[in-house]
Amino acid sequence: MEGSAFDEAAFFAAVATSGARALLIGRRVMAALGLPLLTADYDYWVHPADLAAFNAAAAAVGLVPNRAPEQARALGRYVLENDEHVDVLCARVVSTLDGVPVAFDEVFTRRQSLEYAPGIPIAAPSLDDLILTKKWSSRDRDIADLRLLEALRGGGRTR
Repeated sequence: MEGSAFDEAAFFAAVATSGARALLIGRRVMAALGLPLLTADYDYWVHPADLAAFNAAAAAVGLVPNRAPEQARALGRYVLENDEHVDVLCARVVSTLDGVPVAFDEVFTRRQSLEYAPGIPIAAPSLDDLILTKKWSSRDRDIADLRLLEALRGGGRTR
C-alpha cells in the first residue's frame, strides 16, 4: 500500500506565506500545543475575504475546494479534499452553545504563533479563544478536549 503524497510541512508553509488570515483550530492545534491527541483531518477558520488566497495555498499541495468562494461564504463553511481532508469555517462570527459570540477578527488579533518546524509558523487561536471554539458543539470529544485545554490553561497535568 502506498502512503499519501500529502506534505503537511508544505501545506503549513503555503498557508503561512499565503497572506490569508487563517487559524488552525480543532484537534490538530491541540496536538501542536503538546496535548496527547490524534486526529485524521485539519480544521481551519479563515476570514471570508481571504478564501481565494487560502485555496491557492491549498492547491499548491493538491487540495481542491468543494465549493466556490461565493458559495462557501454563503454557507459559512466548505471542505478542501484530495489525499487529506480540511474542514474550513469561513463565518465572521460563530456562537458557542450558550450564546457567546466568537468573532474571527477578534480571535485573529489575539492569535498565537506556534512553530511547526523551523521557519514554518502556524497561526492558532489563543488558549482562551481555542477553548471558546471547542464550545461551538457538545460532541463527547469536544467535552473531553475542553477538560484538556482547561488543565493546560490552569497549568495542570494533561497526560
